[in-house]
Amino acid sequence: MKNKNTITIIVALIVVFSGFAAASGILSRSGSGQYNYTSIRGQDITIYGRGIYAHMSADVAIQGIAQDYVTAFLGIPLLLLGLFLFRKKSVKGQFLLAGTLAYFLVTYLFYTAMAMYNKFFLVYVSLLVLSFFGLLLTLFSFKISELKNYFVSGKPVKYSGIFLMINSIMVALLWLGVVVPPLLDGTIYPKGLQHYTTLIVQGFDLGLLLPIAFVSGLLAVKKNRWGYLFAPVKVIFLAIMMAALTSKIIFMAKAGANVIPVIFIMPTICLISILFSIYLLKSISSHPGKVAVE
Repeated sequence: MKNKNTITIIVALIVVFSGFAAASGILSRSGSGQYNYTSIRGQDITIYGRGIYAHMSADVAIQGIAQDYVTAFLGIPLLLLGLFLFRKKSVKGQFLLAGTLAYFLVTYLFYTAMAMYNKFFLVYVSLLVLSFFGLLLTLFSFKISELKNYFVSGKPVKYSGIFLMINSIMVALLWLGVVVPPLLDGTIYPKGLQHYTTLIVQGFDLGLLLPIAFVSGLLAVKKNRWGYLFAPVKVIFLAIMMAALTSKIIFMAKAGANVIPVIFIMPTICLISILFSIYLLKSISSHPGKVAVE
C-alpha cells in the first residue's frame, strides 16, 4: 500500500491535535455563564458564555461539546484501529481509515467555518488540512482496478448505494424545509440562523456532502468501480457522523430542548449506517477474487 509512512505521520498528528482540541472543548469552563444577546437581525439569542465555545449560542455550544466526546472516544480509537489494520495491508482497515478520516475532515471543516473564532482556530485549520491530505492519500492507496474483486458479493455495495441515495434525498428535503419557508413568507432568515452569518451545515450539506453521497450511491448501484471505493467510505463516515449527531441530540435533550422527532430519526439512521458498515466490511475478502455477478 502506497504512502504508508506519510499517512502514519498524518494520522499521528491528527490524533494529537484533535485529542487536544476535543479535551479542551469538553473541559474548558471559564467564563461567567449564559447571557442574552440581540443579533443584527433582531433575534434574542442565549449565548453559552463558558469555555472555548463561550461566544456560541448555548444550544450549538452544547452540540460542539457532544461532538468532542464522540471525536475523543470514538473517532480517535477508530482512526488508530484503521491505521493499524492499514499498516497490516488490510483492505478492511483501508476502508475504515478512509471513512474515519472523512469524519475528521468534515468535522473540522465545520469547526473552522462555523465555530465562533477562538484560540484553537489554527488547530482547527491544521486538522482540516491534515485530514484532507490524509484522506486523499488513503484513497490514492487503493488499487481501483482490483477493488471490486475484494468483495465476495456485489449486494452489500449495491444496497449501501441505495441507502446513501435515499438518505441524501431525505436530509436534503429536511434542510430545504428549513431554508425555503422563510423565503416564501418573506421573513428570509430561518430561526436557526441565530447570530451566525449563514447556515454553514445546511450549505455544505446541500452544496457538497449530500451530492457526493448521492453520486457515490448511484455509482455503487450501477456497479461502477468508483462506487466500490466511495460508497463504503461514505457509509463508514456516515456511521461515525450520525453517532456524533445522536450524541448532540442527547445533550440537547438533557439541557431541556425539544428533540422530537429527531430523537427517533437520527439514532435510526445511525443504527442503519452502522449495520451497513459492518455488512460492507464483512463482505470484503483478504485476497482478491472474482466478485459474484448479481
